[in-house]
Amino acid sequence: MATYLYKLGRLAFRRRHFVALLWVALLTLAGVGAASAPPAGNSSFSIPGTEAQRAFDLLEQRFPGMSADGATARVVFKAPEGQKMTDAGNKAAVEKTVKELGSGSEVASVADPYTGKAVSRDGTIAYASVKYKVSGMELEDSSRDALKESAGHARDAGLTVEIGGDALTAAPETGSSEVIGIAIAAVVLVITFGSLIAAGLPLLTAIIGVGIGVSAITALATPLDLGSTTSTLATMIGLAVGIDYALFIVSRYRAELAEGRDREEAAGRAVGTAGSAVVFAGLTVVIALVGLSVVNIPMLTKMGVAAAGTVAIAVLIALTMIPALLGYAGRTVKPAGEKSKLLGGGRAAKKAGRPNVGTRWASFVVRRPVTVLLLGVVGLGAAAVPAASLELGLPDDGSQPVSTTQRRAYDLLSDGFGPGFNGPLMVVVDAKGSTDKKAAFAKVGDEIKGLKDVVTVTPPAPNKAGDTAIITVVPKSQPSSATTEDLVHAIRGKSASIASATDAKLLVTGATAMNIDVSQKLNDALLPYLALVVGLAFLLLIVVFRSILVPLKAALGFLLSVLAALGAVVAVFQWGWLSGLMNVEQTGPVMSMMPIFMVGVVFGLAMDYEVFLVTRMREAYVHGENPGQAVVTGFRYSARVVTAAAVIMIAVFSGFIGSSEAMIKMIGFGLAIAVFFDAFIVRMAIVPAVLALLGRRAWWLPAWLDRALPNVDVEGEGLRTDSDPDGDRELVSA
Repeated sequence: MATYLYKLGRLAFRRRHFVALLWVALLTLAGVGAASAPPAGNSSFSIPGTEAQRAFDLLEQRFPGMSADGATARVVFKAPEGQKMTDAGNKAAVEKTVKELGSGSEVASVADPYTGKAVSRDGTIAYASVKYKVSGMELEDSSRDALKESAGHARDAGLTVEIGGDALTAAPETGSSEVIGIAIAAVVLVITFGSLIAAGLPLLTAIIGVGIGVSAITALATPLDLGSTTSTLATMIGLAVGIDYALFIVSRYRAELAEGRDREEAAGRAVGTAGSAVVFAGLTVVIALVGLSVVNIPMLTKMGVAAAGTVAIAVLIALTMIPALLGYAGRTVKPAGEKSKLLGGGRAAKKAGRPNVGTRWASFVVRRPVTVLLLGVVGLGAAAVPAASLELGLPDDGSQPVSTTQRRAYDLLSDGFGPGFNGPLMVVVDAKGSTDKKAAFAKVGDEIKGLKDVVTVTPPAPNKAGDTAIITVVPKSQPSSATTEDLVHAIRGKSASIASATDAKLLVTGATAMNIDVSQKLNDALLPYLALVVGLAFLLLIVVFRSILVPLKAALGFLLSVLAALGAVVAVFQWGWLSGLMNVEQTGPVMSMMPIFMVGVVFGLAMDYEVFLVTRMREAYVHGENPGQAVVTGFRYSARVVTAAAVIMIAVFSGFIGSSEAMIKMIGFGLAIAVFFDAFIVRMAIVPAVLALLGRRAWWLPAWLDRALPNVDVEGEGLRTDSDPDGDRELVSA
């Protein structure tokens, strides 16, 4: 592989005009496709294989036009101090608002508070329920705007008005976080390279890659039902790996220049060596992202595949466009150690001097491997302890900041109607096979009334055919509580006895039940996903490192860093530690998607650092150094660049901690702390300590397996024999 990529790098350097034109043409083509594509809506949301989804599907058949999975909104009214919602003036204002709410084209129905018994016992709080024809993720912005305007008119009449429900769910806004991340990345790259031109190349190629990927997603949004949220993960990961991959190749190019090679040869060798690591690092990220399909949540699968496509583009750009741009840059990109005139006075690299920080640190670890290993493992183990108390759930309006209208509406409804009112359960009774359908409906209602934690059970509401009915159940506890989850399981536990007595089927759905089912589905998929992703990457790393213990150590180290990061997330967002510093207004269960999302994203980035750092050690070992010295050599040439890449990623993810959205804040914190743990404790401390302890055994591979595995030559051994007449000359330096 190294020889092939070496030739590709030299070709791209020589044919730089063609390569640059090709990528600009692809960017233009994708941009034109995105601009001419119909506006992207939000993809449909479904959870195949869950009871809640089966109930929704049944309702679509038996209650045509009902839009069972349609968005809902509750417009909550509170009377001024000393007044009631039944007062003439307040009632007139509410009825006018209800009329306005029903005029939208996407509105299926609006329930008047006074005819629907939606006024609290003390008469101070009332709510109007709005049902839409499409889901919250498909709702047009104009419908949301009309909802907010109607509430504003009621406020003008003197009422306190707040809005809850998933109708206000909007696609997450992007832009500011990415800009902050790019700005910090630029600063880190300038410090790393000491040159504005060299620092600009990774940024330029990463932006081009993300531009092509996101534009392609936008262009294909309608035919593939991708939706406007699909590009979020693609942007985040594409930007991250795009900078990382280009950073490593530019760094290797400067190292080759420092060895005295001409620029075309240096570009070829940079792509042949660092580019090989880029290919395999990219493959691990793609495996992790495509592996999200194991969860069998279509939206998550599409996000993973789209992000994987963007990563593939980032790899191709790093292998071709970077050497082409290096050809354009010419002498403005200096050899390693030299600074540009603007930033360093044009001073030349020092030929000899004090070892760099990476060398000194690695030498210390090699001398004290047991101490470093114990400190690293114990530290991460302590951070992972809170993960044992992990509680999973999906965020609802109760987890929103108190400054939002959704949270205020949630609190008003809890005050007026009880905490369980925010999470009603929809029980669907399919009595098509029952001989006495009305008796079956009544039987279900009576059984549910006898359960604990039930406040209200509405009379059955049958469809026109009379073979299916809906019963609404209001729990005593709030939607995200374990008690409500137990109630859902208790109702479903009645299914067998109901079927035996009445031949009717019982299904529980609604937003609360759907959240419970999604959490369970994600929890059940975590171990298979881990097995798939870690297993495939393990096999891939065996090919890269030609070792059994090195890939095993990489996988175990990753698991340790993820557990520690999950422990930190639990401590902050569930237990409330440092919640004031993180501006966490409401603690509660950790988002159920967080563990599997963190595994997918962090695994890819962790294997990036593993491949880039350890391939340099493997390269030194293959070229004759003893195992301990190979560790030091790998750090001497790669630690600075890996550190820069990790700092960039931490900065990008940390930018999301400032979000007012609890879910985005949690993702940003979780990914930032996971990258910190993995890059600086696992890869920079535990990995060299383990390799120092293992010695030559680290690179052991059974002879039969060595013969069976393909020789991908990541270390560039073929370049030594084919391209360098001086076989004893050291191949690289950085």
